[in-house]
Parts: sequence; C-alpha cells; structure tokens
Amino acid sequence: MPVMKNSARPLVYAAMAAFLLAGSSLAQTKEDAGPKEDKVVAIVNGHEIRVSEVEMAAEDILGQLPDVPPQLRYPYIVEYLVERHLLAQAGVKEGVAESEEYKRRLALYQAKALRDAYYAEKIKPTVTEEEIKAAYDTESAKVAETERVRARHILVQTEAEAKQIIEKLNAGEKFADVAKKYSLDGSKEYGGDLGYFTAAEMVPEFSKAAFALKVGEISAPVKTDFGWHVILLEDRKMGGAQPYDQVKVAIGNVLLRKKTQEKIIALRKAAKIELKDPDLVKFQEEAMKLQQQARDRAKGRAGGEPPPTAGDAPLEPEANSGSGGKSDMAAPQ
Repeated sequence: MPVMKNSARPLVYAAMAAFLLAGSSLAQTKEDAGPKEDKVVAIVNGHEIRVSEVEMAAEDILGQLPDVPPQLRYPYIVEYLVERHLLAQAGVKEGVAESEEYKRRLALYQAKALRDAYYAEKIKPTVTEEEIKAAYDTESAKVAETERVRARHILVQTEAEAKQIIEKLNAGEKFADVAKKYSLDGSKEYGGDLGYFTAAEMVPEFSKAAFALKVGEISAPVKTDFGWHVILLEDRKMGGAQPYDQVKVAIGNVLLRKKTQEKIIALRKAAKIELKDPDLVKFQEEAMKLQQQARDRAKGRAGGEPPPTAGDAPLEPEANSGSGGKSDMAAPQ
C-alpha cells in the first residue's frame, strides 16, 4: 500500500529515476561515438544492411532484449535484420506484396515511420545543451538545500498491531525481519526499506514522524490513510546532486518527453477525434474523471503549489539506493 504522497509531477518527470539508474543508453552511445561512416555490415541477396539500419532497428527492439547481454546485442540485431530481409524477399517472390494483409500493415508502418521521422527532425533538435544545463543548475541547487532521510517502516491495519510490533522490536527482533513477516506494504520484501526521501515526498503524517526521529530511533505508532506505521530512521543528510555529465542524457530525455507531450496536446486540440466504440467512450470518460481526481488530490496536498519545472527530477546519487523498496511505494504520478 502506498505511503508516498500523490505527487503533482507530470508522469514525464517520474521517468527520470529510471534513466539515472540505467546503464549506457543507445542515445548516449551514439553521442560518445561521434560521426561515423554508414558502413555496410551485411548483404542479403544483394540488399545492403548498413549501420543506420541497425540503429533504427535497435530503437524498435532493444526494449525486447532485457536478457541479452549488452555485448551480444549488436550481432543479435544484425541477425534479426538478416532474417527479416530473407522473409521479406520471400514475400515478394510469392506475391505477398500484392495482398490486402500487406497493404494494411504497410499503412500502419508508414504512419509509424512518419511519426519517428517527425520526432527525429522536428522535436529532438529543439532540446539544446543550454536548456539541459539550465534545468540541471536549477534543480541541483534545490537538491543541495533539501534534507533527506533514509527509513524503514512496517505497515499494519490497527494501532494494537503496531504496538505489538514495537514490543517485538524492543525484545530484540530485527526490524527487517519483522517487516518481512508482518508488514502489509510492498517494501516488506526489502525489510521495509524506503531508501532516501524528502519530507515532501511522503504524506504529511509519515514525514512529520520520520523527520522527528534520531538516527537509530523507532517511532511510536503513526496513523495515515494507509494504516498504522512503525518507522525506523537509519540516516539523514543534506542532498547532493550528481555531476552534470552523469545525468545530462537523462535530463535531455525528460525534456524531450515533455516537449513531445506538449506537441501531442496541441495537435489533439486542433484535431477532430471521434471514438465510435461505446466501450471506448465510457473508458475515456472514466479515465478523465480519475485523472482529474488525482490532480485535485495532488493540488490539495501540495498546498496549491505550481507544477515543477522541466528539470524537476531526482539528481541525488542515492535517490533510489539501497534495496529498491521505495519504488514499490510510489503512488500514481
């Protein structure tokens, strides 16, 4: 059950943590490699497969290769293209290129190709190095001034259960072991570890109790909308931003997502979109209600504060350090 406050951040900003924790991205590899010749890497019955084709294929299928070691992805993608061209060439020989199935798929893939080209030519170039650096400077200054604590917690349904938990801890049982056995929260798998967080990232009752503790101290039962908590404070520190070179690619991706969403919203406002399926209409209406309720809750808990700037993303080296239990605690953004 979530403890984190329902944030006012757009979904695009929540994605930043994943970028910061991930390994070298394809975009970063391209940037570091610099300009290169579009070499031929394989030939299939006369068709030349070039580096540019491999890179475009990688954009489509890298997400499907979580279990393929990084050093094997390049030959894997080349083999994927070889097999694709073999089947495509067989389709031409056997008349598939004249079929209705092919024409339907071609229309779908053509729209995708135009979308990808529009993104590459019209949106991606609008994010500049200066804009990325400005976002970093703004947010890194905030990080340096923000206190963070690292805590564990155990969530139960009643105050009586919380008091029983405290008795077990006072008797010498380890907090992590008790959390794994009794906590109702997803962080139980990690011994209740929430990682580092700021006061604003948790619901007020939880933050007030956690930040009032001394390191190593266990709280009295704390009530929130999610139940009763027992909190152990493990560490506290002032924030510190990661070096710019380590996060600039991630920040650039956040800005790209923001600009892409802004463009889509503008296009939607100017477009005529009709849903013909009654079930889709009902689903859309319900989704819009839920989104509005989430925005209202976020605004109320944030005290009406405005949405964060484009750089509002975790820059702390240990924002998601430790066991990773905090990720299971996140409320919908």
